[in-house]
Amino acid sequence: MTPLDTIRREYETYPARGWRRLSRWLRKRVPTGLYARSLLIIIVPMVLLQSVIAFNFMERHWQTVTQRLSTAVTRDIAAIIDIIQTYPQDDDHAAIIRIARERLALNIAIEPPGDLPAPRPKPFFSILDRILSEELSRQVRRPFWIDTVGNSDLVEVRIQLDDAILRVFARRSQAYASNTHIFLLWMVITSLVLLAIAILFLRGQIRPILKLAEAAESFGKGQKMPENFQPRGADEVRRAGQAFIQMRQRIERQIEQRTAMLSGVSHDLRTILTRFKLQLAFLDDTPEVQSLNQDVEDMQSMLEGYLSFARGEAEEDIGQLDLRALFARIEEDAALLETKLDIAIEGEPFVNVRPNAFSRLVNNLTSNGFRYADSVRLKASHGPRWLTITVDDDGPGIPESARENVFKPFFRLDEARNLNESGTGLGLAIARDIARSHGGDVTLEASPMGGLRAIIRVPS
Repeated sequence: MTPLDTIRREYETYPARGWRRLSRWLRKRVPTGLYARSLLIIIVPMVLLQSVIAFNFMERHWQTVTQRLSTAVTRDIAAIIDIIQTYPQDDDHAAIIRIARERLALNIAIEPPGDLPAPRPKPFFSILDRILSEELSRQVRRPFWIDTVGNSDLVEVRIQLDDAILRVFARRSQAYASNTHIFLLWMVITSLVLLAIAILFLRGQIRPILKLAEAAESFGKGQKMPENFQPRGADEVRRAGQAFIQMRQRIERQIEQRTAMLSGVSHDLRTILTRFKLQLAFLDDTPEVQSLNQDVEDMQSMLEGYLSFARGEAEEDIGQLDLRALFARIEEDAALLETKLDIAIEGEPFVNVRPNAFSRLVNNLTSNGFRYADSVRLKASHGPRWLTITVDDDGPGIPESARENVFKPFFRLDEARNLNESGTGLGLAIARDIARSHGGDVTLEASPMGGLRAIIRVPS
């Protein structure tokens, strides 16, 4: 590719890159809330519409009216000049001054000849100054000086005649559409009234959506539905609310059915396992019989563990858990197992969770650390939105490729960090289920201590 082709490609793709940059800039600055975005949808078109109307009004109506008024005043001044130049008058020009004041509403003075004042600075934006200057140049065609700047209600015009200076004072309203601010004021007032009505309407429409979001969030955290929750608002919001209620009822029925099924299966299997134990008790104490007894114990441990978890998830309500008390119990377990344990709590120690289930979640992760490591670090950070608990150890760790697989029920590692004989293969699976039932999750990564780091993150 030649340099010319490269330049051409850059030139062709420049507008697309510009639009992408503008799009990214807008996305960063546009509010993300539905309420704020809805207000923008109303405010932006209203402002654009009012701006277009105001521009057309200024350009057409205001300028046209000012043009006509200035033309009329200039025509009167030109007529006065013609009278002064055509018909002889007294030295004081009393008759002309009287006619101008009474018939034309102009105060004039005829002064001795002299030089006009120096031109005043032109205002940056003044329709009156520009139009009146154009009309005087077109109709009078004599040297003139005007003063339209300031807050005075008068406009002063000085015109150099052949043997005098004509000084004219006219009311600003005679040459200028001075009542334009009334139109602009009405535009602003009506816009504010419409905006207030829109805000009240939007608040009524957004509130049902916020209630639905709160109900869905409480369901994600495993909490009960708010007692006063009823689908309200527009038809679409009501349909979404009804769909959410039906979905929650189906999920709750499914959990109840699963718990009932597990209870039935557990009861049947307990009977069979009891028979196995009785039959094994009559056999000789050989290595083969010991292995069978251990298998029976593992199976019973699996059933009891998973069944207690399922029952706890379905029946336990949200309550307040003191992390200090929970960590104190874990510290006692570490002392019994002669494992070094460091504990740190940042923020409020009280959290709203399902206490028994959440305690089991933390215990499952710390017990894994006690089982495989000599030193464990337990840290809780309770922020305004999230509770994060980190469990670090200096054990053998888990390979990165297997960190997701270990959350599968009954999964066993072939590496150094494997389940020992007392493990059931359900600890991490139950831990992640509990965390997700609270609206959070459990993840694994490498620990700075050299072993495994388990991170619990749930909404606070």
